[in-house]
Amino acid sequence: MEIRLLKSSFDDDGSASDHQHTACFVVNGAVAFDAGSLAMAIGADRPNVRDIVLSHTHLDHIAGLPLFIDDLFSTLRSPIRVHASLTMIEALRSHIFNDVIYPNFEEISNEFGPVLEFREYEFEREFSVADISILPIKVNHNEPSAGFIVSDASGSIALTGDTADTSAIWEAAGQLKDLRAIVVECAFPESMTKLAATARHLTPLGLKAELRKLGRRDLPVYVANIKPMFREQVVAEIEELGLSNVRIFPVGGVISV
Repeated sequence: MEIRLLKSSFDDDGSASDHQHTACFVVNGAVAFDAGSLAMAIGADRPNVRDIVLSHTHLDHIAGLPLFIDDLFSTLRSPIRVHASLTMIEALRSHIFNDVIYPNFEEISNEFGPVLEFREYEFEREFSVADISILPIKVNHNEPSAGFIVSDASGSIALTGDTADTSAIWEAAGQLKDLRAIVVECAFPESMTKLAATARHLTPLGLKAELRKLGRRDLPVYVANIKPMFREQVVAEIEELGLSNVRIFPVGGVISV
């Protein structure tokens, strides 16, 4: 399995930055998990991505979704399939694809037919897209938010999405004999613990406590979704934890498991 974290920021000289403002992972070049920078940074995988799986509807996770559909509108021979919970779908219909913020792409077709199709997923019920099996699991962020167990023929990963302290995804991951890696958030430094708790995100010490729930130190853990203004501080604090299996997911990079 290959997981790519799309870039989403620019340095002062205009080059792509290691700072991450939005969230979008592409698995096996075919399925996007969230769509923060999907339209802007997908690159060569653009013709292959037709399924987008949403963890929740905060703007940094959906910002690129309308633009991605817009970019592909005239060439789509089948609709972009957006997989989300019913509450998330209703939020997108009410607040994004409402002919105020953006056109209602459910009601607009190109010469080949519809360009957007919402597909409801249920928590704790597995579904499959593009030879990938996906199990959505509730995590502790806004209501509702999902983490995912993502599996293909090579094995499984746990992708937490945004979360604070949680339990169900660790329980599910701990039962997997083919678990290959964890991709987890860590948004704020320890100096922002109060804000992290309010916004339901992790700090480095919170991350350490969460990983104890998994009960394994043999798996690689990749940290992503670090708030860009605190990136250097969070990275330094994670390194100070001395957890040999924990590393930072390189923004724009690909991991293979």
